Amino acid sequence: MTRRSGSADLPLHGGRVPRWLADRMTRLGALIAQAIVHEYGRDEFLRRLAHPFWFQSFGAVMGMDWHSSGITTSVIGALKRGLAPLAGELGIHVCGGRGRHSRATPSELVAIGEAVGFDGAALARSSRLVAKVDSAAVQDGFDLYLHGFIVSDDGRWVVVQQGMNGARRQARRYHWLSEHLESFLDDPHAAVDGPAQGRIVNLADRRARASRTAQLELLATLGPDGVAREFARIEGAAAPAPEAPLQLGLLPHLSMPDHHDVRAGDVVIRRLHGALAAAAENGPRDFVELLQVPGVGARTVRALAMVAEVVHGTPCRFSDPARFSLAHGGKDRHPFPVPTRVYDHTIGVLKSAVQNARLGRDEELAALRRLDAQARRLERHARGPSLEAHLAAERHLSHAYGGRSVFGWEKPPAKTSTERAG
Repeated sequence: MTRRSGSADLPLHGGRVPRWLADRMTRLGALIAQAIVHEYGRDEFLRRLAHPFWFQSFGAVMGMDWHSSGITTSVIGALKRGLAPLAGELGIHVCGGRGRHSRATPSELVAIGEAVGFDGAALARSSRLVAKVDSAAVQDGFDLYLHGFIVSDDGRWVVVQQGMNGARRQARRYHWLSEHLESFLDDPHAAVDGPAQGRIVNLADRRARASRTAQLELLATLGPDGVAREFARIEGAAAPAPEAPLQLGLLPHLSMPDHHDVRAGDVVIRRLHGALAAAAENGPRDFVELLQVPGVGARTVRALAMVAEVVHGTPCRFSDPARFSLAHGGKDRHPFPVPTRVYDHTIGVLKSAVQNARLGRDEELAALRRLDAQARRLERHARGPSLEAHLAAERHLSHAYGGRSVFGWEKPPAKTSTERAG
């Protein structure tokens, strides 16, 4: 098998992202990228994109369906739109996408290379090789339909691509990182996400080197027609062998469930309580400047606590991507409708922090960093509502937060009999 940093099962979902959410995802995604680059550098942002757990959490905090394959398409699209105007400043370029956009990746890389000075033709070859390895050398039952190539001005890159298995209604996401990549045919993946499908043919593993050599020798000796005849003879003579279990090793495995609703088992509750407690205790006194943004209150600070973790959190913090959907909900009303007013305030606060940081004034970004650190400290002993109670409160107040989903705007909650009598 390929060298993996983890795996995940992703339900295959259709549909599209509505314009009102796509625009917000574009702005928030670009701001989070700017904050990470400012705090940790371009290479670290590429490493984050190559981490499958972080990538899923990144999409969830932006209001996309927290568990579905659609996060891949929407995140790549949001970054492509949001980072294009910032390419000169950040030195990061997003190429490719879904369908016809993926096929345009080589020409995009050549054009960017001519503009900034790296070898675009060489990177275009890398793009084709990455796609070829995951579509031909790794035969796992998934057909590629998305290819995103993110490259920095110094030629470092990450690839995020995804395949689908329509019969199983599942998707598999593949992550590549150019850092420390020495060969396209000896364990090149940073991570492969997706459900195990039984026996997988993976010629990109270093252990398959002898097999690759033998295949070339066989082709030279017998020719294509001879290989076909030999295969037919072997296939007819051999009895079917029992399928061996796939040996994945002791690697992290993220299993994204089919259910749309966020359940208690999908969230590490102590982490949620830590974020809620940090927002309650730190927000009023540590966010004086941030809270001057009109309309920003306690609910926005809770969302900011999760955004801050996406910016500053370490890999082990993203084992429960569902938790990050509690910042800005989801377009399908799970875990609750997108609170558009809160979302817009989050964007406003983060935009102010990033703009001031570019001018050398880091106080607001530093406040976000402290909020994240405080959440981690408090989660050891913080107490709070159950997940069910927390979600019920969010849904009850959804209308006041500007709740919106693909089904429309949220209506005010129905009055109780006591309220009607009064």
